Amino acid sequence: MLDQIKHFYETKYMFFLIFTSFILFTALAQIGWQYYTTGDFLHKGVSLKGGATVTVPDYYDALGLHAVLAASYEGYDISVRELRGSSGAQSGVIVDIDILDQETLGVFVSQVSSETGIPENMMSIETFGSRLSGDFFSQLLLGLLVAFLFMGCVVFLYFKDLIPSIAVMLAAGSDIIITLAIINVLGIKLSTAGIAAFLMLIGYSVDTDILLTIRVLKQKEDGNLNERIYGSFKTGGLMTFTAIVAVGTVLLFTNSDVLFQIMLILFIGLFVDIMTTWVQNVSILRWHLRDKEHTKEGGH
Repeated sequence: MLDQIKHFYETKYMFFLIFTSFILFTALAQIGWQYYTTGDFLHKGVSLKGGATVTVPDYYDALGLHAVLAASYEGYDISVRELRGSSGAQSGVIVDIDILDQETLGVFVSQVSSETGIPENMMSIETFGSRLSGDFFSQLLLGLLVAFLFMGCVVFLYFKDLIPSIAVMLAAGSDIIITLAIINVLGIKLSTAGIAAFLMLIGYSVDTDILLTIRVLKQKEDGNLNERIYGSFKTGGLMTFTAIVAVGTVLLFTNSDVLFQIMLILFIGLFVDIMTTWVQNVSILRWHLRDKEHTKEGGH
């Protein structure tokens, strides 16, 4: 059985390329549909689109508070989350709303105080301007684009081969796109911390892809093509699975919303990276190297 799986993995690389391309285009379609229906290609939290975050201590009925506020502020994007302390016990609620007008915000805070019985001076209020949040988001996107551009130049200068360089970039890009589509489907509102998690994911993804490509293209004395791929998987796979265990542990035990979002994005992205590196990138390298062999044989 294992031999049959290995034979399928080593020979059906065009099937795997079609399969991973289908997954990538499905993810792009989801992001496109998200943009068409909402005007944004992701669910932005208050810190990315502007608004206010009100932290209410010593209040525990998050669902009830959300129902009351949603009924009073129709048309606004409101979320109410439970605030938990280091022991795991609930210690209050956090209310996010995309109100930008200070007068309306003052009325809103008064209503929160009235509904919860917590005085306003005991609540923490954090506001995010729409222009500041928009500029921050635009700069992040520009930074992401520039990072990919320079990363592509470095990879190309090192390997001096266009196809493997494109494969590394494609794997990192696919990891980001598929993970974002999954986050969209889950309905998670991204904060600035979530964007930082995507930047961290690029590093994880490129690490394993560079490792694979170096072993396959630069260390030909380590055996034939399949032996080099399996050898790189022992190292790269162990790196990824170790990271998944570490991230999963934090995901299970953290009480911080910010840390939870970062770990969740990394957790999903690391699983996606297994496919983009060890299926997609491996298939491109197999196709590229065998195409070069056929070209050489044709030349002779």
